[in-house]
Amino acid sequence: MPTSTGIAILGAGIFATEAHLPALATLGDGAPSLKAVYSRSEKSAHSLADAAAGALKLATLPSIYHDGDASANLDVLLARADITAVIVVLPITLQPSIVLKALAAGKHVLSEKPVAPDVRQGLDLIKTYNELYRPKGLIWRIAENYEAEPGYRKVGEVIRAGKIGDVIFFKTTVVNYIDKESKWYKTPWRTIPDYQGGFLLDGGVHTIAALRVMLPHALTHLTGFASLNKDFLAPHDTIHSVVKAGDYFHGIAEMTFASPTKSRPEADGFVVTGSDGWLSVNMVNKPGSDAPVIRIAIKSVVKSEGKPEEEKEEVIEIPSKGVAAEQESFFDAVAGKYDDLRLGDPLNALGDVAFIQAALNSNGKLVNLTELLEGAAE
Repeated sequence: MPTSTGIAILGAGIFATEAHLPALATLGDGAPSLKAVYSRSEKSAHSLADAAAGALKLATLPSIYHDGDASANLDVLLARADITAVIVVLPITLQPSIVLKALAAGKHVLSEKPVAPDVRQGLDLIKTYNELYRPKGLIWRIAENYEAEPGYRKVGEVIRAGKIGDVIFFKTTVVNYIDKESKWYKTPWRTIPDYQGGFLLDGGVHTIAALRVMLPHALTHLTGFASLNKDFLAPHDTIHSVVKAGDYFHGIAEMTFASPTKSRPEADGFVVTGSDGWLSVNMVNKPGSDAPVIRIAIKSVVKSEGKPEEEKEEVIEIPSKGVAAEQESFFDAVAGKYDDLRLGDPLNALGDVAFIQAALNSNGKLVNLTELLEGAAE
């Protein structure tokens, strides 16, 4: 990309350092140059700048901005003409206002998931973008790396190709162990969350995004229950839901961040069953690999006239690179290149929030996800 095109990272937390910087390094010359970083604190801004210099092999540190100096705060950063786009990696409840501030300054925006703390705020944010900033040609996308994962997208291709027939049901299981020593828990805004669901919203939208790109039809209805099993993970840490996609298929989604042990029971992350077979999907670590791989195991029925049915097995392994993929798609869109994936649509990402919100509030009642996403139900 032209050297005059620059980006800034707003937010200096774990994911900015451990995910976005390595992804920029992976893209290399395919990414714009990182010209500035911002954090609310000067110390964390310096830490991110130092990490960026190392990860991206920069000759000079990116410029540092923070809230402690009026001459070097976020407004000053956003006034720079050489910065055309920003990556927003800030606390969930702070992000919407920063997204609007960046758009108002004429910047393209890639903001971390979830798109908003709840459906109502998400709808308002999307409405403002569509009315005020989209007509100006500004691009706003949501950084949902599970949506961008080539492995999960491959599952969608396999299903659409008919390798397991018509989908009839599915199950997703997420079991996580979080204790008070977890680096994620020690993040102050996660320790005492001011948004619904706690880790279920922050992490759960990943699982729903993966389902969204794998399944052939959108989920339309949900019923379920939510609970809190570890007090320090308030307001909720576990949900169990039964869902359906119109009259096409139904399934089960269960998620917990309250496992009592670091060891986890053996279970596939995703299992999708069709009329002619099934497939399982898991993210696994392979010895000697720098990144996890998404392993897809396909069991399909082979029917030959006059012969007994046989099972055919196929295993596909695709390296995980969702953050780099979402960044690349965003940068291509900013550069005006054709982008057939169109990753990060805010309304699609809000559908992931709607699922979690419905699961948290259902308490056994049926929730119409379509109506919730349209603002017709709360």
